[in-house]
Amino acid sequence: MKKILILGGGTAGTIMANKLRKALDRNEWKITVIDKHKTHYYQPGFLFIPFGLYTRQDVVKPKTDFFPAGVEVLFTDVDRIDAENSHIVLPDGTILKYDILIIATGTQTRPDQTPGLTDKLWYKNIFDFYTIEGSLALREFLKKWEGGNLVINIAEMPYKCPVAPLEFAFLADEYFTKLGIRKKVNIKYVTPLSGAFTKPRATRMLSDLLVEKNIEIIPDFYLERIDNDKQTIVSYDGREIPFDLLTIVPVNMGDEVIARSGLGDDLNYVPTDKHTLQSKNFENIFVIGDASDIPTSKAGSVAHFSAEILFENIISYIESRPLHAKFDGHANCYIETGFGKGSLIDFNYDTEPLPGTFPLPGIGPFGLLKNTKTNHYGKIMFRWIYWHILLKGKEMPIEPLMTMAGKCKKC
Repeated sequence: MKKILILGGGTAGTIMANKLRKALDRNEWKITVIDKHKTHYYQPGFLFIPFGLYTRQDVVKPKTDFFPAGVEVLFTDVDRIDAENSHIVLPDGTILKYDILIIATGTQTRPDQTPGLTDKLWYKNIFDFYTIEGSLALREFLKKWEGGNLVINIAEMPYKCPVAPLEFAFLADEYFTKLGIRKKVNIKYVTPLSGAFTKPRATRMLSDLLVEKNIEIIPDFYLERIDNDKQTIVSYDGREIPFDLLTIVPVNMGDEVIARSGLGDDLNYVPTDKHTLQSKNFENIFVIGDASDIPTSKAGSVAHFSAEILFENIISYIESRPLHAKFDGHANCYIETGFGKGSLIDFNYDTEPLPGTFPLPGIGPFGLLKNTKTNHYGKIMFRWIYWHILLKGKEMPIEPLMTMAGKCKKC
């Protein structure tokens, strides 16, 4: 019997397990998912927890709820991948061979990579909102906070869900306004980018929203360290920004097993063909989701869209056919902008976010680069879609490759 190993049971790994199990003969192919954690988190929901909009129960479910029958699941760490010999080694020395390996180990926040970040103010005046622990701790802090300097900082690129810090800024503006203390909160958005986002048109739209909400943008800030005594963040060029509350996107890195196996770059991301999603170094290894180094957003939508392409290419590989399916870097992100409104961007490797309607030309119902209530509802509905459709590998009425239908280049 031939064997497919999927390392990682998060969004990307779960989708692939569901798609492949449906397609491959159980008498010919054994599929095994390996993950060190038993809990599946709806990570976009972490953003809402600090403001009391979601609870822990809204974002947590057992991973076993989403793996299909006929897939073996091992909850264990992996010591290393021996790509030359097509096997992995577990911590107890057990060797598991594979014919095809799918790396879906994701990316993790690494606050330890920034000097001073995890010192005495960590989870006291400094919080992340990319982990369940950070979001819950920040919620408790905000219940009692009476105002001051709120600094939202991005430590380094890339990081998962690129719009999340912007959403946090917009939701914070709404939260403090409704509490009646917005005038007591000075919000600064501090980023290593030269603007609010990476693409020109989206940057203009989002920058205008920040200005409208009296949120100061501080661009080109490359974080060196945190000064806990002075309560400042310090850049490599010596600039210091004081904070009373710091919400930070820590450095993101791929899983340590990638480093131990010698398969990654400096940030532990696996060199991957950006179109076929095949490892650049080993033909029987494929990479999906945040674990890869492909030049697009580390976002759930990318995992979803690229899974369609990867599925086609793995079937082609099994049948000894050329890998004709090509991923275009398609990403699609709803952006919460506060007060019951949201925006939407849709882009790929070559095309920046453009105005228009999505998914149907002229009909929508969602507006691209527009700030509408309908877009907000799209964001809220996605949680149900995620749990019931996306994770289970079911078909969705959105093409995996980006389409120009409904988009306007000259608008």
